[in-house]
Amino acid sequence: MRVNSGRLAGVLLVLSSTVIPATSSAQASPATTQLAPLRATRLSTPPVIDGALDDEAWTGEALPTDKWLSYNPLHGDSIPQQTSVWVGYDNDALYFAFRCDDPEPSRIKTSITRRDNIWSDDWVGLSLDALGTGQVSYHLLVNPSGIQLDMLNTPAGGEDTSPDWVWNSAGRITDTGYAVEIRLPLQTIRFKGGSDVQMGILFWRRVSRIGVSVSWPALEPGKWVFQKHTKIAFADIAARPTREVIPSATFSRDQLRATPSDWSAADNDGDVGVSVKWGLSSTVTLDATVNPDFSQVESDAFQVEVNQRFPIFFSEKRPFFMEGAGLFNMAGNGQGDASMLYAVHTRKIVDPIFGAKLTGSAGRVTFGSLTAIDQAPGRTETELDPLHGREKLFQVARAQMSLKAGSFAGAMATITELAGRTNLTGGADLNLNFKGSNRVNGFVIGSNTTGGEDSGSGIGLQANYGFSTRRVNLQTQVEHYDRGFVMDTAFLNRVGLTSGWGYVDYSFYPDKDRHPWIRRITPFTFVQTGRDRIQGGDDYTAVTGVRLSLTRQGFVRADRVLTQEAWQRGEYQGDQWRAWGNMQVFRWLRPSFFYARGSSLYYDEVDPFVGPSATMRGGGLIQIGGRFSEDIEYSHNTFDRPATGARVYTVNLINTRTTYQFTKELAIRAIVRYDSQQDRVLTDFLGSYDLRPGTVVYIGYGSLYQKRAFRNQEWFDGEGDFLTTQQGLFLKASYLYRF
Repeated sequence: MRVNSGRLAGVLLVLSSTVIPATSSAQASPATTQLAPLRATRLSTPPVIDGALDDEAWTGEALPTDKWLSYNPLHGDSIPQQTSVWVGYDNDALYFAFRCDDPEPSRIKTSITRRDNIWSDDWVGLSLDALGTGQVSYHLLVNPSGIQLDMLNTPAGGEDTSPDWVWNSAGRITDTGYAVEIRLPLQTIRFKGGSDVQMGILFWRRVSRIGVSVSWPALEPGKWVFQKHTKIAFADIAARPTREVIPSATFSRDQLRATPSDWSAADNDGDVGVSVKWGLSSTVTLDATVNPDFSQVESDAFQVEVNQRFPIFFSEKRPFFMEGAGLFNMAGNGQGDASMLYAVHTRKIVDPIFGAKLTGSAGRVTFGSLTAIDQAPGRTETELDPLHGREKLFQVARAQMSLKAGSFAGAMATITELAGRTNLTGGADLNLNFKGSNRVNGFVIGSNTTGGEDSGSGIGLQANYGFSTRRVNLQTQVEHYDRGFVMDTAFLNRVGLTSGWGYVDYSFYPDKDRHPWIRRITPFTFVQTGRDRIQGGDDYTAVTGVRLSLTRQGFVRADRVLTQEAWQRGEYQGDQWRAWGNMQVFRWLRPSFFYARGSSLYYDEVDPFVGPSATMRGGGLIQIGGRFSEDIEYSHNTFDRPATGARVYTVNLINTRTTYQFTKELAIRAIVRYDSQQDRVLTDFLGSYDLRPGTVVYIGYGSLYQKRAFRNQEWFDGEGDFLTTQQGLFLKASYLYRF
């Protein structure tokens, strides 16, 4: 069985993002002007990266970045906090310094936490288009304690926090605010050297307590960094191709409980592997890995898995696949309620024994290829399995041509081969920004499959249009997939489908003096309709609601969802009311909630029916003393039969994550998760030392508690007491060597 919390629980989350929205409604639209290029200073002595702006490098005039304006939750507001920026460079690295003044420095929010976990803190940073093509940007953010957050930004993939680059940062609180320093090695970024190198750059800053993000240059409605980068010039700078090797060693010890009093023999497994990154030129890089360590140090969170029509999505966390992942997205992937979330979802590659990637750029063309040999094609590991011992080949080729900043035309081809079955796909995509606030993107892909039960061919396509102004945000999409369309590399929910949807919202901006807690009120509506040719019926969805953007990074949303869903040659209607929200109430507390109640479809293949369902979630992030954090969520899910009121299921989930960060590098973490549907408790304890990406030491212990009874030499799940049924020890060490 899989608990339906409504298949549309995630619809509009992309459309209503409040972190760094590319198409958010606006407070004001500053006139677009062509800014004079900035010029970085060549340094004779590199600064010490300690967060103190007392180095000779920062004694000159700051860059002329005078008007920092808000882009989230409103556009065009100014704030009392002033920011000064310096940029320098030498033969080894780029250097950035930020002086972040604040009239109330005692209210600055910061923490010593793990990497990429500073969204709720104050932070400052930059977006750097090192190639100057308007297609790839490095986003580097740092909180006042020097903790890093890095993202790779592409027009097709958006912001991806998966990659972790090698760079240095430090920060410290001062009497007038805080200061941050950054050292970005030239080996970390891809650019073309020369006597006059021009990159694109944008700076931004977040003030946590008022929940406002500002940038320079200003981000206007419907525009994102690629359309707003200003030029920064570097004289006589030479690129340094990346050359690095990461050897790794792992050891695991796993045991299963044989009887209530005895454990089976331990399964000890030790392994070594190596990954290599080799810059063939300043803009072309080859990545290769042999016998890679793909252990999941961050285990997947429990999700409600009862009565789900479509597969549950788990994000990629393995380092080799995370690097450059945005390049392999097709334009429009993952927008709204699209059936195809990713054209290349690398978790389809389960256990590769070899992998290689070639990524780079030549002029206006960005390209990449991925090859992997998977020794675990996804079925049971027994000799009775016809795929036992077989290997699956994955090959992906991708190219994009820059049309202008943020716009491209591209092509992709994929091949998979396993046991005589071959799946071949090829297609093209387009992402186009025009006349300021208009956006068009889409793709068309053809597939051909031979040698298997699903042999055949088909076409898949998707097209999107979006438009944003200060008041109005409009988006629409159409998609079509033939019955015979197959794409092994994709995360694709269903085929045999033709559908379309439209979304529109309109924003009001209350007077801040009369309503200081409410920054924006946005009523919205979403309508989708389609034909499911496999299930033999029509789909329909209508969502109407309102979003409130509040101070203290607050967000509240309420809506009503009406649905008709085709399933097993029938059409079933549903109706749900939903509400959710969160807010940084105090510097140490961010609570959140979600509530949904109504009727939805129970996906029984023999006797489906619509019945009353409810989902309630509550939790919060607690951060005490800047080093301790507790992230906890409780979820209660129910489904009843409509005629008798009998309970079909009740599922309770509890997820807790407790972390103590001794230093930026050294931490301990404990995860405890309870799932009532499967009567299990998972515990996961980890000690970690992360000196820098690639140089790490992990020591972990995990166990699984299940409700089981033992009778006549046989286990019976769901009976008796909870006891430990599995336990394991995990050790890992790796070292990054650059030369």
